[in-house]
Amino acid sequence: MASHKIHNVVFDIGNVVVRWAPLEIARLTFGDIDGLEDQARAIFQSETWLKLNKGLISESEAASQYQQSLGLSALECERLFYYVKQTQLLIYGSVDLIKRIKSAGYRVYALTDNVHEIVSHLKSTYTFWPLFDGAIVSAEVALLKPQPEIYQALLAQFALEASETVFIDDMPYNVAGAEAVGMAGIQFENSSQCEQTLKKLGLRF
Repeated sequence: MASHKIHNVVFDIGNVVVRWAPLEIARLTFGDIDGLEDQARAIFQSETWLKLNKGLISESEAASQYQQSLGLSALECERLFYYVKQTQLLIYGSVDLIKRIKSAGYRVYALTDNVHEIVSHLKSTYTFWPLFDGAIVSAEVALLKPQPEIYQALLAQFALEASETVFIDDMPYNVAGAEAVGMAGIQFENSSQCEQTLKKLGLRF
C-alpha cells in the first residue's frame, strides 16, 4: 500500500456510510420467529435479491417473487421493504470523514452494491450523496462486487488511475477485488480506524 500516492477515495455505502443489517430487518419484519437467520438468508442471499441489486427487476417485482418463492404475504413484503430503507442509519463519523477528505482536495466517489429504490431513499433522506464526485451503483451497471468489471467501470467512467485510488469497504473480499485491479484497499471497521489507515497511506486532512 505504501507505493500508492492517493488522490481519489472511494467509499462503499452499506456498513461504511449507512448501516446495513439484514438480520435486524428480518426481525422487524417477522418478529422473533424460529429460523430467523434462515429467513434472512432466504431473502437477502436469494436470486431475487441478486437481480434486484443488479437492477434487473424492480422492488415491486421482487415482492411478487418473494410471495411466490417464499410464501410471504403482501403485507410482509411491504414491511420488509419499509425496514430495508428505514434501518439505514448513518454510521457515526463517516459523513464528517467524507467532508474533511473532500475539503482537503481529494476526490471522493461511491462504489456500492445497491438497489434503485434504496439509493433514491438515501438521496432524499440524507445530504451526503452530493458530496461524491461520482458514483457507481450496481443496479445501474448490472455488476456486483467483487467482479473486476465493476471496479474497472469506476476507473473508466471517472478517468481514475488505480494506483492513485483507495477503496473502502466493510467486506474483505470486496477490498481484495479492488486490490486485484491495482487500487489500495481498506477494510472499514469504524470512522476512526478508517481515518488512521488513510493517514498511514499518506493522505493529509
